[in-house]
Amino acid sequence: MERILVVGVTGAGKSTLAQALSGQLGVPCHEMDALYFNGPHWTVNDKLIEDVSRIAAEPCWIIDSLGYPEVRDLLWGRADTVIWLDYPRHVVMPRVLRRSVRRTATREVLFGGNRETWTDWLSREHPVRWAWSQHKPRHREIEHRVRDPRFAPLDTLRFSHPRHTRAWLASL
Repeated sequence: MERILVVGVTGAGKSTLAQALSGQLGVPCHEMDALYFNGPHWTVNDKLIEDVSRIAAEPCWIIDSLGYPEVRDLLWGRADTVIWLDYPRHVVMPRVLRRSVRRTATREVLFGGNRETWTDWLSREHPVRWAWSQHKPRHREIEHRVRDPRFAPLDTLRFSHPRHTRAWLASL
């Protein structure tokens, strides 16, 4: 495991696992949302492809994302391992709710200096609504990719519950 994608729906714990793996394996970790959103008002990085290409060319990395569409094939083509946090809605929704409430209430600074606000909760793009609406489509997208012959060489680890993920991580 040298070039690792940690994939799953919003709220599955991708960033948390990626950071834990980084510490355990000594492999640099990159947060995809921090690469994607690089300015105020959720400004999208106009050098995303360039930045991700540079990271993907490195011999070792961990990225906590399926990848935004612009860089998805690039990442999947360079990865050697995919760790799929394939958790059900009843596991991810409480997590994403707690995280968003905390971020909103504490005004936590996020990617590009942005913050979640109470007004953001009304948007279709808000993480809570996104996690709910994209759970099945994201599952289908990942399922399609892990079965895609282009990505057959990837070592895919699929975990259906956080306790399985924790046990695997402890076994490394």
